[in-house]
Amino acid sequence: MHELPITQHILEIVLRHAEAARATRVTDVYLVIGQLSSYVDESVQFYWDALARGTLAEGAQLHFEPVKAEVECQACGARSAWSQIAAGCPRCGDLRLKAVAGEEFYVRAIRVQEPDEVEESQR
Repeated sequence: MHELPITQHILEIVLRHAEAARATRVTDVYLVIGQLSSYVDESVQFYWDALARGTLAEGAQLHFEPVKAEVECQACGARSAWSQIAAGCPRCGDLRLKAVAGEEFYVRAIRVQEPDEVEESQR
């Protein structure tokens, strides 16, 4: 359920940028979602489809770019995939690990259709 407010916020960002570009339609939205972010692609897509109805973003394709979780050992500085740390740092065994990747969640890019593109496609 926490995907609803974040999807609303994403839509606001996308529409603000689309309107600033004088777009006639948003065709694609590229989202970066980290493995640790707790957002579920399918839920974001579900809310997007409902919230975007009647806007410039209706029918826009969402593209999800996953980022695997990675941690850094605070003792030795080694970086490891989240899946490799069951018993601490694989290099030194220390348990003081800090997430350095995988918590991301942001709009990387949007693709829009501009007025000139509409005119050309109608010719």
